[in-house]
Amino acid sequence: MENIIQIITVYAIPVLFAITLHEAAHGYVAKHFGDTTAYVAGRITLNPVKHIDPIGTVAVPLVILFASGLAGAPPMLFGWARPVPVDIGSLRQPKRDMIFVAAAGPAANLLMAILWLLVWRALHFFEVQEPFFIYMATAGIQINLILMALNLLPVPPLDGGRIVTGLLPHRASYAFSRLEPYGLFIVLFLLLTGTLGLFLTPFLQLGSAVLRMFS
Repeated sequence: MENIIQIITVYAIPVLFAITLHEAAHGYVAKHFGDTTAYVAGRITLNPVKHIDPIGTVAVPLVILFASGLAGAPPMLFGWARPVPVDIGSLRQPKRDMIFVAAAGPAANLLMAILWLLVWRALHFFEVQEPFFIYMATAGIQINLILMALNLLPVPPLDGGRIVTGLLPHRASYAFSRLEPYGLFIVLFLLLTGTLGLFLTPFLQLGSAVLRMFS
């Protein structure tokens, strides 16, 4: 139990920053391309309360974390935030612009992973001995890389699925988008069968390669 509480304490701030900037980035880019839906709804904000989903951001991650701890398995985190509303029809060039709107979230997470890496390096440079801050910076890197990789999975309604939908020809795009109601079940199936990591690996390797440029 004590170990789980320590994990929650270390990961809480990085997770809140990760989901907040991820969702706000979607709304900001959508506004840039002509859709003010998220802006009018007050979702282009760094206030995490606006983006928290009581079930996906709080309940589900805590249940999975406690269940993995009780089972003696490595701690696991899985959840989601409230999706930023986007009116595709309000975008100037809906099919093309949605690619950039979708890509904004993972891009924000990659940027945050870089920033957390710089914090980690600064802590070592100034010889800060407090382990809590080192662990938090490390968690910030890990959380943002995982969130980036997870959202880049080519499964709608994840961002990767939106990107693929925008890149495909119209007929194929429409057929592919019909997978959206089953997207969450597909991801849960991959998670429960232990194969999710296999699909995340290429995106994690890409993110790690970018981070090495700042090492």
